Amino acid sequence: MPTRHLIVVGVDGSEGGRRALEWAVHEAGERGSAVQAVIAWSWDGVEFGPVLATSPQQAKEAAARLLDTEIAAMLPKYGSHIPVAAEVIEGEPAQVLGTCSRSADLLVLGSHGHGAVRHTVLGSVSEKAIRKAACPVVVIPVPVAAPAGESEPVPHG
Repeated sequence: MPTRHLIVVGVDGSEGGRRALEWAVHEAGERGSAVQAVIAWSWDGVEFGPVLATSPQQAKEAAARLLDTEIAAMLPKYGSHIPVAAEVIEGEPAQVLGTCSRSADLLVLGSHGHGAVRHTVLGSVSEKAIRKAACPVVVIPVPVAAPAGESEPVPHG
């Protein structure tokens, strides 16, 4: 009997997280895998991050809504035949993803989350999660726009 592979993907409401989820769902469709979409949440009374809340229960509920919204956005493109489980876990994102990777065949992350200030203050969740991962990791880049005035190189030949 064939074993179903599991792809764990970190979702945070950012463009990077969205691209990672889309890649994971597409890959699951190609491999006949299942997807476990994970969002980590915490509440310390500070309004910082993708989930704004005034209580722990509100933080958890907001994270669940965000994750459901992101998964629902994938359904029209990929259909509902790919099993996608939503998991809302309290904790620091890199630690949560590292723990989830223990039961995964592949961990998928977005390369950028919520901006340079957050990255400078907290460090990169992707970088930390890679160090904690117990399975292979794929990091999906977010396209970087060329600075104004620059154009794509023209091939010669």
